[in-house]
Amino acid sequence: MRDYDRIERAIHFLEDHFDRQPDLAQVARAVGLSSFHLQRLFSRWVGISPKRFLQFLTKEHAKRLLDRSRSVLDAAGETGLSGPSRLHDLFVSCEAVTPGEYKSRGEGLTIRYGFHPSPFGDCLLGVTERGICWLAFPTNGDRTETIEALHDEWRGASFARSPSATRTLANRLFTISGSGPLHLFLRGTNFQIKVWEALLRIPPGAVVTYQDLARRLGRPQAARAVGRAVGQNPISFLIPCHRVLGKGGELTGYRWGVARKKAILGWEWARQPAPHPCRISSTSPS
Repeated sequence: MRDYDRIERAIHFLEDHFDRQPDLAQVARAVGLSSFHLQRLFSRWVGISPKRFLQFLTKEHAKRLLDRSRSVLDAAGETGLSGPSRLHDLFVSCEAVTPGEYKSRGEGLTIRYGFHPSPFGDCLLGVTERGICWLAFPTNGDRTETIEALHDEWRGASFARSPSATRTLANRLFTISGSGPLHLFLRGTNFQIKVWEALLRIPPGAVVTYQDLARRLGRPQAARAVGRAVGQNPISFLIPCHRVLGKGGELTGYRWGVARKKAILGWEWARQPAPHPCRISSTSPS
């Protein structure tokens, strides 16, 4: 069994039994490891110990995070920054394109892609000359399905499997310090782009609800539509849809698995500031 698979099983166990506050030995037995091995492996992959991670899983802690984060989006809108805990400016530039370009699904583009290791299992990275257009984690280890989803989203493009072309960029994605902003190239409706931009303004260590996002976008009654847009985010981790919780603080609803969402949140809570500022080029209908 691969290391991340063991960590995912441990996260599921903690999620299912957090109300009993299991100790390290109980978690270790559940995943077939010694306590020492689990402690070392979990800390290496998630960035914090299982005991600390258990604290982050409790609903009451999630509620406290939401209370503390209530004004995050307002502050971001007023200052242009994602919050005081982030040391980098957030650079966002959107490129307007015609409805025809949006509907073409990448016609004339070449997308190079490859699988690379990450703290949260292997990820599929897709890049164009204009920036990153895809970042996804295979669910249940199914790489074929992940590639098919990329092809379907950009079905007009040409594809080249080229891990050597994406490796250098992949090595930057999960580091604390970067050499300048990352460029994101998005295909989405105007509404989706606005939601994804709002996600970029949430600093690490903060969480918001779908209602928070809807309110910030001036659409307080559109929480469901915002939720759909969040779920359609094509660039995981960098566009932090994992920082959105349910109204009551539930850590649910993640395209690449709820256990992975918890792992990313724990990893971020242990590492400040955010990995990178990002620039966005977007393809959206007028």
